[in-house]
Amino acid sequence: MKRFVSLIVTIFLLTSLWSSSAFAAEEKKNSDIVDNVKSAILIERDTGKVLYDKNSNEELPPASMTKIMTMLLIMEAIDQGKLTWNEKIRASEYAASMGGSQIFLEPGEEMTTKEMLRGIAIGSGNDASVAMAERIAGSEEAFVDMMNDKVKELGLKHTFFKNTTGLPVSGHFSTASDMAIMAKELLKYEDITKFTGMYEAYLRENTDKKFWLVNTNKLVRFYPGVDGLKTGFTAEAKYCLTATAQKNGMRVIAVVFGAPTSKERNAQVTKMLNYAFNQYQTHPMYKRAQTLAKARISKGQVKSIEAVTSEPISLLTKKGEKTENVKQKITINKNLKAPINKGDKIGTIKLIKDGKVFVESPLLARESVKEAGWWTLYKRSFGMFTKAGK
Repeated sequence: MKRFVSLIVTIFLLTSLWSSSAFAAEEKKNSDIVDNVKSAILIERDTGKVLYDKNSNEELPPASMTKIMTMLLIMEAIDQGKLTWNEKIRASEYAASMGGSQIFLEPGEEMTTKEMLRGIAIGSGNDASVAMAERIAGSEEAFVDMMNDKVKELGLKHTFFKNTTGLPVSGHFSTASDMAIMAKELLKYEDITKFTGMYEAYLRENTDKKFWLVNTNKLVRFYPGVDGLKTGFTAEAKYCLTATAQKNGMRVIAVVFGAPTSKERNAQVTKMLNYAFNQYQTHPMYKRAQTLAKARISKGQVKSIEAVTSEPISLLTKKGEKTENVKQKITINKNLKAPINKGDKIGTIKLIKDGKVFVESPLLARESVKEAGWWTLYKRSFGMFTKAGK
């Protein structure tokens, strides 16, 4: 019988991991990549490795970049089956009253989840954000509690939300570093870039109220590979952007807070993206939701469950550098007991070089496992006794 508790596999790749000190020296050497913004950060998505940093822990108003967390909770609800793409979402009078960027929902108007998300991702619709929040949590206030719970779950120390939209309010803040981590989490859901990567779209098609959406992130159109994520602007926050781009299998996230103009914001993000793609490369290991092991479950309707990757997993090097002698260690949690929900963490994968962990990522339950009834448990135990007596 296969052993499900722990699996250790050693793999040898064709190329050598660089040392973290090399990254630090490179970051110091390129400390002047970005200027004329309050803070900035550049990370590689799969590993989360910081490639550039400027005041990334300074707490600042994020404006509509707040909607990255709003979209993350929407995508989680869809992934968990709590929400469907074609479900009709009704706009409340409160949601329809939102100012700022909006898709001009009327009280009682209905749009599908897909249409609402399009309005948020492309048009930065505050009204659509609140309507979705009310559908998922019952009220915007309850949804904001969910947002802040997710902040804690992600281990973010410098973020606190007071609304779903980013409209100005005292005590609503984040940082470039925290925003990059939120973006990293959102990008686990590959469908999101089908929305954030669209330059233009329409709502209320085939009606006399046809509404044209144009992406507030102009880099989606003008920088090859950019397919998200979210802009932000208020008089206090100035011009902000969390951008992501993919090229030659490598995805990076660049964040800027507090640029004086939208042109300057785009210019600074462009410099970071150019730097990332000119200097680094990734070595893909696993796709999201790839099965890596099986885990034994006690008292469940089934005896075992697949453990899958929670995100794409890669190694990162400077261009031309190689990797070798990388160990892969997969550990499944002990004493797993039903019920288990789809997406629960049931293990961990680590990529190790010379005793140092370079990548660590959770493994999740592919499906839910309900607790077995007494009759199932009885038959299972009876079978064990029968085998033992032979």
